[in-house]
Formats: sequence, C-alpha cells, structure tokens
Amino acid sequence: MHFSICLFTLLAGLLPAALAVVLADPTLMINGVTFPTRAHWMRQANEALSEISGSPCPFAAFGTVIVNHTASDTGELICMGVNENSKTGNPSLHGEMSAIKNCTAILTDPHGKYRMTASEAEDAFADLTLYTNAESCPMCASAIRWAGFREYVYGTSIDTLIQKGWGQIRMPSIQIFEASFDLPTQSRLMGNILINETDPYFLWQYDPTYPCPHGCSRTSDGTSCEASFL
Repeated sequence: MHFSICLFTLLAGLLPAALAVVLADPTLMINGVTFPTRAHWMRQANEALSEISGSPCPFAAFGTVIVNHTASDTGELICMGVNENSKTGNPSLHGEMSAIKNCTAILTDPHGKYRMTASEAEDAFADLTLYTNAESCPMCASAIRWAGFREYVYGTSIDTLIQKGWGQIRMPSIQIFEASFDLPTQSRLMGNILINETDPYFLWQYDPTYPCPHGCSRTSDGTSCEASFL
C-alpha cells in the first residue's frame, strides 16, 4: 500500500497542472450515454426545484436527480432532491444529500417497487448516476464517493458560484475524487453539462440586474425573485 501511494504521488507530480484537473468534453458519449440524454436529466435536475419546492426560483436553487442508466437506453429516474436547509433547519440537507436520502427510502420501501434490503440498497448505488445542477460541495462530493455511484454529473461549477457571490468551500469535486482512490468503488466524474441552462439559476441571487429564471419575476423591492404565479 505504501508503494502504491508513493507511485500515485509520483505520477501526480509528473502530470502537467492543467492535465491533472481536466474533465471530459461533456458532449461526448461516455459509458454509452449520449449528450442529449445527459442534457435531458440535467434539465430534470433543474425541474426538481419546481416539483419539490413549488417554485422554479428558490434562493438555494440546487436540484438533483438520481438515475439508473443500466435499466434502459434513456435511463430510469429513481429519485430527486433539492436543497432543504431553510425548510428543515438541517444544514446538511443539500440537494445531493436530500436525493440520496430519498433514494434510500424508495429503494428500501417494503411496499414500493424495489423492496430492497439495506445491504441491497447500498449495493444498488453502483449502478446509479447522480445529476446535480451545480458542482457538489466537499461534503456532498464525499457522500457521492462513499455511496459508490457509477457516475456523478454536475452543471454549474464551484468557480462560477464563487464568482457570482456564493459562499463556497473552495475545493472542487475532482480533488475529493483524487483523494478517495482507496475506496473500493470508483465513480466517473463529468462536469459543466448544460451550463447555459444551469448557470442562470445561480446568477440572480446577488445581482439585482440579472433576469429571474423562467417562470419568476423580481419582487417589488427588486432584491429577490419569486414565482410569477404566486
């Protein structure tokens, strides 16, 4: 083990800095999944905001869907989740954590479709892909690795969130993945999927001049966005 760690460190030191953090072109067909299919599920992560929170423009607009791409060509939706910090008072319930929690409940529901044991549910994550409309924080990225997801796909990057005023722990997901190579499972990381559609969900909160997401309009004082149908 000591030798393998030293070898990994040596190889990492030999890689150009740019190559060490490069991500695959998001428009490629990876693991047999086409870009249009990826785009569809990233849009579903955006739409989870309306479905769960009741508004297409909650302030913490972080949405997640978990999909089984091994079930069919287009994939099967298993569960979804959104940031529920303000709803529950639980600061750990980011969109990804909520989705993982929801999936566990769905997979182990004794009256549901899957009716898995706890052990079977844990193993099931190896076939699942997590889509989130913004790059995961270190807590969520670590949970993704502990769960052993087949794939993790994000839209808007942490860099963009920081540039647009969001407070973030400045550790990109790829660093979590690099530090977790000892775990028994590996997950494929893909980023910057459909950012032309995910970015706008995070650009209005700290910029009063930026347009609200579709279906929302500025409040009377101009400081926030709210659903137009409210």
